[in-house]
Amino acid sequence: MFLKINNLEKFYKKDRPLIKSLDFNVNKGEIVSFIGESGSGKTTFLRCLAGLDEINDGSIELNGKILNDSKTFVESHERKIGFVFQDYPLFPHLNVIDNITFNLNSKLNGKLDNVLGLTGLKDLTRSFPHELSGGEQQRVSIARAIIRDPDLLLLDEPFSNLDSNIKLQIKNEIYSIIKNAGITTILVTHDVKESFAIADKILIFKAGVLQQYDEPFNIYCKPSNCYCAKVLGELNLLVINGKKYYLRPENINIVNSSEYKGIVEKSSFVGKEFQISANFFDEKWTLFSNNSFKEGCELSVSFKDEDLIKFDSNCENYFTQPIDRK
Repeated sequence: MFLKINNLEKFYKKDRPLIKSLDFNVNKGEIVSFIGESGSGKTTFLRCLAGLDEINDGSIELNGKILNDSKTFVESHERKIGFVFQDYPLFPHLNVIDNITFNLNSKLNGKLDNVLGLTGLKDLTRSFPHELSGGEQQRVSIARAIIRDPDLLLLDEPFSNLDSNIKLQIKNEIYSIIKNAGITTILVTHDVKESFAIADKILIFKAGVLQQYDEPFNIYCKPSNCYCAKVLGELNLLVINGKKYYLRPENINIVNSSEYKGIVEKSSFVGKEFQISANFFDEKWTLFSNNSFKEGCELSVSFKDEDLIKFDSNCENYFTQPIDRK
């Protein structure tokens, strides 16, 4: 494993830990998306990784080197970790090349041409930040990080300031840059679609506790608890014989007749299809259709038993304490 996080604990007050026994590994070259709401502890974790905060227990190991444990603390500038912030701050008085190479070790200057090619900036080398689009500024920030040959790249909400109409294009560009460079990356984001688009694995964090860590398909189809399921997509509640089950909207089919009937409350065109809001068994459901339905009309639906998601009593919400994943 290239990055090893072993039972990491971080607290400012011992009775109120911000991170509880965080334990996971990352393979070399993987992109891991770290999803967590505000206050979940994800920013604290990034600060610990970057060497801006010391951990209270456990260890951080990167590329075979201990960065922080009970006996060791490697300073931030010695960790070979690149950090790209959401507002990609560039020096306004420096052009692209000077921004990328600012304070760069002369031994790394030979990488400049390769990095410019990798990030598609060869034709913009003499441009200043105010002459660049948001996506181009983001690529400069990425170039500035990867030219320093980091073992690990940290991206903190890197696409949050981009216009929605270009966000997908820029995400694809950044994904290609990182994958072609082969850099192990941790991406912090609130955007689930962002995670599905570029992450090899997703880590869901809540209240300082790792809720689930797996590949996107597995984590979506087999969520470890109800919180993870809701974070990754909309759920419809169905009670059968007193037991709670959940259905993803895309797994519900509209049919001519069935025992499952509901009343349409709203039909909205959302691009290539209609999003239907309907009342089923006194619960608001969301489903999708190629056709629009009038408010108040009755809908019959069907679904496959294997698409029903069920959680035991320990998983109805989120984990408040770390669980044994071995």
